[in-house]
Amino acid sequence: MTETTQSPGLAAPSALGEWIGGMRRSAEFIVIPLFALIVSASLFSLFLLALGKSPQTFFELLWRGGFGTEFSWQNTLVRTAPLILTALCVAIPARLGLVIIGGEGALVLSGFTAAVVALPLLSWAPPFVVMPVMLLTAAITGALWIGAVGALRHYRGINETIASLLMFYIAVSILNFFVEGVLRDPSDPNKPSTAPIGPANMVGEIPGLHVHWGLAFGVVIAIVLGIVMSRTTFGFAARVTGGNVRAARAQGLPVGTLMVSATMIAGACAGVAGYFEVAAILGKANGSLIAGYGFTGILVSFLARHNPIAIVPVAVLFGGLAAAGGLIQRRMGLPDATVQVLQGLIFVVLLVSETLYGRFRLFDPEARG
Repeated sequence: MTETTQSPGLAAPSALGEWIGGMRRSAEFIVIPLFALIVSASLFSLFLLALGKSPQTFFELLWRGGFGTEFSWQNTLVRTAPLILTALCVAIPARLGLVIIGGEGALVLSGFTAAVVALPLLSWAPPFVVMPVMLLTAAITGALWIGAVGALRHYRGINETIASLLMFYIAVSILNFFVEGVLRDPSDPNKPSTAPIGPANMVGEIPGLHVHWGLAFGVVIAIVLGIVMSRTTFGFAARVTGGNVRAARAQGLPVGTLMVSATMIAGACAGVAGYFEVAAILGKANGSLIAGYGFTGILVSFLARHNPIAIVPVAVLFGGLAAAGGLIQRRMGLPDATVQVLQGLIFVVLLVSETLYGRFRLFDPEARG
């Protein structure tokens, strides 16, 4: 009788303690990245002072250009869409311990193939045929491009970081070869491009936001992949493999299949980003596809700790940084690349901050007094 009456009372504190412990552990993954951002902003302020510029003015313009007005938010969200998808290209393989930095190449090549596959369809196929074909082609191109990196890593032992970076240059060369050669549109003498896909095949805007549907696609894909990586056997197997490949093999997990599958999913995400760059922004494939979204996506993924859902707000932050570059350039006389210097500082400080995890008793639920 005594045990029956006491067990509920014991269970409640235990459940509460587990919840508090989980919150303390989770707080570490929020506090340390925020600390890294503050340190980065402080170091960048010293850089501005050395140039004779006001840090306060810079950050005020940064806020105004990225988030201060409705137009600023529109520019920010337009840049957020590809950042979400290219960050996912880094985050999914990272769960298996793979460092993929060639998402930019998958975006470029996928955008190019999406534009090319549309050209023979324009004269006879309606938009509801052309647009899905473009999207599917882009996703498959990206999946095969980055999936090849995973295959090279598993079957040939080639470092995935180097391979994905080199494949970026190959993708750019392929784009340039065709848009400056046989696929160049003769009606556009200013910039080598493919022929336009036409207004009817362009992606429309989300009602009320004045932002193309790529943003909604990115958010939905991030949520779905967040659930897959945290709630499914595939995600569990990926985490085990990322923690210890030998242990994963000893448990009978198909390490090679997991690597190739994860990199193909990652490449498909970057491919979708390439499709929307062509079908929602450019209207054709040209050198403007090389906009650096794939490389900024690396930073977004690392700051989000490779969490697909956390990537969304971090991508908004860096979309705002990119959107404010023009305003900062005009008002402060600084080059547009100044924002990239800030991004580089954030990345370096973020890498250094990795050494702080697990070092503070505050975030350890088992620490005493």
